[in-house]
Amino acid sequence: MEIVRVEGLTFAYSGSEAPALRGINLVVEEGEFVLLLGPSGCGKSTLLRCLNGLIPHFYAGRMEGRVVVAGMEVSKTPTYVLSQHVGMVFQNPENQLFSLTVENDVAFALENLGMPREEIKRRVDFALRAVGIEGLRRRSPFELSGGQQQKVAIASVLALMPKLMLFDEPTSSLDPLSAKSVIDTISRIRKEFGTSIVVAEHRVELLADKVDRVVVMHDGRVIRDGRPREVFVQEEMKPYGIPVPKVVSMAKGVNKSLMVFNEVPLSPEEFERGIRGFLLDKVR
Repeated sequence: MEIVRVEGLTFAYSGSEAPALRGINLVVEEGEFVLLLGPSGCGKSTLLRCLNGLIPHFYAGRMEGRVVVAGMEVSKTPTYVLSQHVGMVFQNPENQLFSLTVENDVAFALENLGMPREEIKRRVDFALRAVGIEGLRRRSPFELSGGQQQKVAIASVLALMPKLMLFDEPTSSLDPLSAKSVIDTISRIRKEFGTSIVVAEHRVELLADKVDRVVVMHDGRVIRDGRPREVFVQEEMKPYGIPVPKVVSMAKGVNKSLMVFNEVPLSPEEFERGIRGFLLDKVR
């Protein structure tokens, strides 16, 4: 079953003549992990805002087309209802954190929905455990590292147990180690809970072997939609400034001299296995 259906979506922000989105059509299936790629200003963040209801409920503009998430037409559904089915984590976690302790931040949205105290406790415990920050529950979120803060933001969304989670450049302000930890957390949530995930992210190295699909955007349009191995080998992606995992470029270079890889590797581990297999065949 599908969790997202976007049909003919065009949107221009108020005061702007040029549309930020132009005729977008997109379907995301339940449990699918989708990577949104494209240069800055291509419309990735705008598309995510359309999926969680910030557009059209908070951002004014001209909107055409239809967006349905979890069976609800976004333009006709209040954001407090949408928030129980679709959650969003932004670039800067500090914009989502404001309580004195981590557990209070995670509990905030649940309290606003009027959930019983025991259910709130159960969900907070679940979310903190799921992202691996149980030991931080009584710490101030503003004393934490950037990576830890991002995990608190993820836990705050996960506590609502949404069917769909959206991530807008979640590692943009993080060091490489923290970025890997956050991406691993997102991937684990998908595997353990079957949550549908759409993430806009430039660090393709961390995601290439984890996602089901790559959707490439340029100038407000979807210009490519396919499996990672299909998308990253396309030479026509280069003029659009689309990042390609270094391991893919290396494998393509190797194959020009020696046909080592039958299919392009998406991770260093796959690259290593391909090289080892090739060498073992030569020895035999």
